[in-house]
Amino acid sequence: MEVLLENIVIYGFVGVLFVFIFYMYIHKQKKESKIVEEKIKKAKKMGTHEPVSLHPVVDVNLCIKSGACIRACPEKDVLGIRNGKATTINASRCVGHSACFIACPVGAISLHIGTEQRGVQLPHVNPNFETSIPGIFIAGEIGGMGLIKNAVEQGKQAVDNLTKTLDKSGKADYDLIIVGSGPAGISASLQAKKNGLRFLTLEQDSLGGTVFTFPRAKIVMTSPMDLPLYGKLKLVETSKSELLDIWLKVLELNNISVSENEKVNEIQKFNNTFKVISTKNEYTTKKVILAIGRRGTPRKLGVPGEGKEKVAYRLLEPELIHNKNILVVGGGDSAVEAAMILSDEDNNVTLSYRNGSFNRIKPKNLERISDRIENNSINMLYNSTVTRILDDSVELKINNEETINVENELVYIFIGGEIPTKFLEHVGIKITMKHGEAMLKN
Repeated sequence: MEVLLENIVIYGFVGVLFVFIFYMYIHKQKKESKIVEEKIKKAKKMGTHEPVSLHPVVDVNLCIKSGACIRACPEKDVLGIRNGKATTINASRCVGHSACFIACPVGAISLHIGTEQRGVQLPHVNPNFETSIPGIFIAGEIGGMGLIKNAVEQGKQAVDNLTKTLDKSGKADYDLIIVGSGPAGISASLQAKKNGLRFLTLEQDSLGGTVFTFPRAKIVMTSPMDLPLYGKLKLVETSKSELLDIWLKVLELNNISVSENEKVNEIQKFNNTFKVISTKNEYTTKKVILAIGRRGTPRKLGVPGEGKEKVAYRLLEPELIHNKNILVVGGGDSAVEAAMILSDEDNNVTLSYRNGSFNRIKPKNLERISDRIENNSINMLYNSTVTRILDDSVELKINNEETINVENELVYIFIGGEIPTKFLEHVGIKITMKHGEAMLKN
């Protein structure tokens, strides 16, 4: 009898302990899920929940809630755990590191481009990075795979592939013209030099390409990249200026120059050569690599100081920006929404718009921004234009008469841009619409 009672006590205790542990586990899971739910609601409100390009898709039937994908992702809150399964929170922040894909121990994550509701236009390229027009190659973000390391590798491989089929006897100014000087363009330039090609690199803006339109103070790289004529570049976290200094050093050491502020307007094919027409000149070449960004070319103000690091054309991670003097330029939905989001994060926000009233924004945004202006949570400057950006302030002109100086630490410019797909279509490159196709899967 005593043994029976002892067993009952022991098994009872074990049972209670099991129930307690199970209860705490469920309670913790519900608490974590609630936090993620709130983050998803906020992301939907901010417009960052839906992906704009490459993004992770989780197979909930395979996911075991290891959390490896979340720990591996260097971007904040792209993924979270809800109801015991990984899910996307801010899918638009994914930049294609593929760290989550690699980290998942059960292969539950794949990387997709576009969604069923929102397609993404991508140029058609073969495994050698050649487009539907023989002789024109594509590398980097415009091909669908972001991330600096991917772009560097694609630029290098594209040059190696085109070198194999290069007609040495053909007559042209150059063997290769590279359009764009971001990571893919710089890598392609270095590889072209290594392969002994006669080449020219053209950049419509400044060296570094779209990487330097990012507002982040830091650029994260999950693994080393192999830069031609330099070797392994091991940078876990660096600033935009530090990365630019490295690229400038490598290009200078190899006597490679980039023609900056020279935009390519047209590419015409004549037999086995191409005529490249830019804003400055016309060239003939045997091959072309397009190493331009996919997100479009942001329209610039064209004022002194616009090249400073504090100037950006996209709003990323606003929840990390607090107690700053910020100027937002523009009068469209993007500018208005950015101003309101930044205002919600306890920043001193000034919104500059060249017109006297908003006439092209959504009714809901008009109502919300009007409330913010009325209660002075956003300082509104109608009929204003930026004339100069300084280190700690911005100079603006009001009504083309009065000049004022506003204290400033960050500037966000949302005044439109040019979509690169139109340029590709004009060249004749076949464009396909991707509605959630897997770019990387197990």
